[in-house]
Amino acid sequence: MMMEHLMKVELSAEDVASDLAKVRAVSPLVHNVTNLVVMKNTADALLAVGASAVMAHAIEEVGEMVSKSDALVLNIGTLDAQWLEAVREAGQEAAVEGVPIVLDPVGVGMTEFRMHSLMDMMEYFTPDILRGNPSEIAAFWEALSGEFSGCRSRGVDSLLDVESARESAVNLARRLGCVVSVSGSTDFITDGVRYGEVHNGSVMMTRVSGMGCTASALSGAFAAVCDDRFRAAVSAMAVNGMAGEAAALRSRGNGSFQVNFLDELYDMNAATAGKMLR
Repeated sequence: MMMEHLMKVELSAEDVASDLAKVRAVSPLVHNVTNLVVMKNTADALLAVGASAVMAHAIEEVGEMVSKSDALVLNIGTLDAQWLEAVREAGQEAAVEGVPIVLDPVGVGMTEFRMHSLMDMMEYFTPDILRGNPSEIAAFWEALSGEFSGCRSRGVDSLLDVESARESAVNLARRLGCVVSVSGSTDFITDGVRYGEVHNGSVMMTRVSGMGCTASALSGAFAAVCDDRFRAAVSAMAVNGMAGEAAALRSRGNGSFQVNFLDELYDMNAATAGKMLR
């Protein structure tokens, strides 16, 4: 029923390529307060699309670093109390400076600490883009609405499909006033009024650590150059999915995939988008 009240928006290959060209022309500085597992992955991916990356989480400098950045990406993958303090500082500074915020609620619902920490963050700032897998998005909405029914993930892997999280995504978008980007076999992106779907990608992407985190980092790069955060989120997921799909076609396994993925991001252009975008 809820989907009947949303307007479907389809970006063209030219739209996505234009947004990617803006990223390369501007080379926005994306500040990542991210988890220890994915720092190199996300930094390399940002460089591959033409953005710049900084990973700083010391409380003594995180606010100043945000003020000099074009986007802020917050990722709770390796959460601790000191990190949480830095996130509060970074999020507050970004809100004051008008720096777009991307939040990746990695593994939310797995533990009480993780859930309470995420709810605490919402007292300090609101993300412009919230990107997660279906289980994370469903758990986030249930926690925010006071109806959490238990974790439906295994580690950071979702046990729900995107279809099961659509209503939660729309509810979150409307409650928080942000864009919600749900990654899966079909990516679903909504701002509570509009929605888009990206059908690119490969199952091999689920066999490499940090691919979702990479999508969040790329969302930060696109949000830095697109005033329309919905369009930024769709373009980011499209580029991420097309690069993953192309990389999988020429990879023997998840080791070569990681190298090929970066190459595909680096080589992405309008012609590739025109052939691949779904």
